[in-house]
Amino acid sequence: MSSRTVVSIIDSSKKYQYIDNGEPMRGGMKDVYFSPDKSYVVAIYRDKQDHNSIERLRNICTKYYNSFFNREGGDFYKELYAWPTDVISVDGKTGIIVPCYSKNFFFTKGYSTNDLLKGKEKEGKWFASAKFRTSSARLKLDKSELGNWLSYFQVCVNISRGVKRMHAAGLAHSDLSYKNVLIDPVSKSAAIIDIDGLVVPGLYPPDVIGTADFIAPEVVATKHLDAKDPNRNLPNRLTDLHALAVLIYMYLLYRHPLRGGNYFGAIESDEEEDLLMGKKALFIEHPTDDSNRNFKREYGDSVQKFYPWTDLQSTPYTITGPYLKELFDQAFVKGLQNPRERPLAEMWEQALIKTNDLKLQCSNSSCEQQWFIYTNTKVTKCPFCNTRYNHSIPVLDFFYQFKPGVWKPENQRLVICNNTTLHKWHVNRNIIRNEKLTAADKKRLGYFVFHNNSWLLINEGLKGLKDVTNDVEVPRGESLELIDGNKILLSDDESERVMTITITN
Repeated sequence: MSSRTVVSIIDSSKKYQYIDNGEPMRGGMKDVYFSPDKSYVVAIYRDKQDHNSIERLRNICTKYYNSFFNREGGDFYKELYAWPTDVISVDGKTGIIVPCYSKNFFFTKGYSTNDLLKGKEKEGKWFASAKFRTSSARLKLDKSELGNWLSYFQVCVNISRGVKRMHAAGLAHSDLSYKNVLIDPVSKSAAIIDIDGLVVPGLYPPDVIGTADFIAPEVVATKHLDAKDPNRNLPNRLTDLHALAVLIYMYLLYRHPLRGGNYFGAIESDEEEDLLMGKKALFIEHPTDDSNRNFKREYGDSVQKFYPWTDLQSTPYTITGPYLKELFDQAFVKGLQNPRERPLAEMWEQALIKTNDLKLQCSNSSCEQQWFIYTNTKVTKCPFCNTRYNHSIPVLDFFYQFKPGVWKPENQRLVICNNTTLHKWHVNRNIIRNEKLTAADKKRLGYFVFHNNSWLLINEGLKGLKDVTNDVEVPRGESLELIDGNKILLSDDESERVMTITITN
């Protein structure tokens, strides 16, 4: 084992050390070595990089690094990307310096029955399949690693924000997959890695076509063509949007949206794979075509072991709520073969956040998922353990003032359970819930509680709270009872919103 020193090719005054034990971690294209203090890694490309590739790396570490991080909000993104910070040369080969991931992204326990994963990176693949989480799974992840169902909504919000920011800068990742996204459901965080392959249209083409399961159908269907053929589809911003939709579907439903049972006749397995994921790709939950709706190809005779995720009657994609259902339709029905129809990353971010306002805590304290989304069904029960929800449910629908005296619905609602909180964005429709929210914007303004057989809204910081039905103002420190059919007015200095109350279940 020896310590080696390498020098930056961007700034020759910068030197880095790494420990060479003769057995580096091997990625798809690079050998990876730790620095002595493990604060960064030196990743050295096995193949010689051409002038264009080195220029891309230089720009990623300087121009793009500065535009992402050396500005307001940059600290948020430093947590979200494993972004290269420098380019080095060693023994005629090119390498990059990448800060080490947070310790959150390494397994502390791993599997529940052995330590094989302990200390390994939390690649998203471990969390995106029923094969590692059901009680009958041979290798089940330990409960301490899994978080609960709501954890994955926030993980997906963070991934969406990372993709949104790259696309806003005119960049595409080109290889988004559960191998290149690390996640930690416990801290509800994510890290997008392998940034060194960023695609800049017309300047830096993709190095790879992607990772199986996440390659867009148009790329799979034309991969046999020459790279310079005008009919060949290569990774770009729109193929990122397909991969993002697949990631979100898999993190919430633990199955792949296209890997069903479609049969194409007696053909070679490679050709079958190309049809299943390319030209003949079909959403397993397509509303009018059920030919891909089974999992025998994926699970064989073990399909029941992975219930409820392999039972599309028990856990249809509609359990994710109306906002996400609409985007899944857009991604996997309209946009599957029509890339320009695919939802943008910001649309996923906002739909996931709005869905969080529909959450209910399962009445079964031993339910593995702990939470579910209220979907307006006649009988409210947890889709994961089938336990009926044992409480009344106030549902608040939002209306905004379109013009004086005219109020229009906002397609937004808040579902109430004990200690649901009210915030500035519920009052003011001009405040968008994104990474730019200030601490003041995040502050709780009120909360809901079930007390003496009544649902109450406690006003902590609302400037204006009024029971419109009874024409009663509710000052700070006081409470307002939620009564079926009544209307509530929320207001601040800039905006007003009305909430109508429906009490169900």
